[in-house]
Amino acid sequence: MNSDDRQLKKLNKFAELIIQPYQPSSDENINYIGLEHIEQQTLRLNGIGNSSDVISQKHKFRAGDILFGKLRPYFRKVVRPSFDGVCSTDIWVVRAKPGFDQSFLFYFLANKSFIDECNSSSSGTRMPRADWNHLSETLWELPTLPEQKRIAEILSALDDKIELNRQTNVTLEAIAQAIFKEWFVDFNYPGATGELVDSPLGPIPKGWESNKLNEIASISSGKFYKRNEIMDTGYPVLGANGTIGFSESYNLDNEAILTGRVGTLGNLQLIKHKAWVTDNVLIIKPKEDFFYHYIYFFMQSIEFINLNRGSTQPLITKTDILNQPIIKPPDSLVKLFNEFSRSLFNLIFENNEENDLLTQCRDLLIDKLIPR
Repeated sequence: MNSDDRQLKKLNKFAELIIQPYQPSSDENINYIGLEHIEQQTLRLNGIGNSSDVISQKHKFRAGDILFGKLRPYFRKVVRPSFDGVCSTDIWVVRAKPGFDQSFLFYFLANKSFIDECNSSSSGTRMPRADWNHLSETLWELPTLPEQKRIAEILSALDDKIELNRQTNVTLEAIAQAIFKEWFVDFNYPGATGELVDSPLGPIPKGWESNKLNEIASISSGKFYKRNEIMDTGYPVLGANGTIGFSESYNLDNEAILTGRVGTLGNLQLIKHKAWVTDNVLIIKPKEDFFYHYIYFFMQSIEFINLNRGSTQPLITKTDILNQPIIKPPDSLVKLFNEFSRSLFNLIFENNEENDLLTQCRDLLIDKLIPR
């Protein structure tokens, strides 16, 4: 596109901050999005809350609105939900003004130049917040409306493929989980005779054992990582909620299961690549490789909230997890399950790797196609 087609405009000429107050009520169940539900850098949600679980005033949004996390804007928490709901007051609700494309605006607000401007003009030291009053007066180069639509179509196509891969992964993991339940919960496994014996965990197939997790797994903690040393590229830095940035070094270089130790509890991650695991995370490794996926699905049944020992914030200990009672089937059956599940998870990891490349490509295009 010829640069002559671009024109300088203040942000407030093409973007509008929407403020529609909402007071939560226990009688209403509305989709709620807080900062904790928006992933850093990825432009997607990691979950959805409920308005009945929050107390203070929130803001309404409608499907297609852009939600921008103004607290610590360098986290680049930007999403565009496909549903109506309410959100934290630390999240801006933004809409394109008439004559400008909403999808283009979404990617515009996620481009590096805009994020950098948010950071440089934010107020507060420990809890910096982007300043809409300042940003609304900043000048930006904008293409014509038809060009905005073409740019948005290109970037949306990449996001559509990323989402398709994610949905495929959900299906693949659901298949593995269904096999786990059929064999190890309902006891309809290959060669099952139906003969059960009593155990501390209730009736189990004859020849199976009732044990504790420490019999088949070990647990260690991650290591502290300074937030001011987090980079834009390198090895993933993993916190309790997932990737929080990147590092030039790593402290994990083989398969492991991760779960939050402090803050977020019960979020399980399967890792098979090099990464830096922070001290907010516990690293679970099987004593025998073939127990890897069995332990992962078993841990999904743990009520982590019941293990909470924290007062000011949630906290679990290695000992409490290792003491969790577990059924130990014969090794031969676990190995067979591992073969099935590993083939499925190999496809999942391939899709994740493709998504990493697609995300990098999308972000490069965002900064190339939407310069200041």
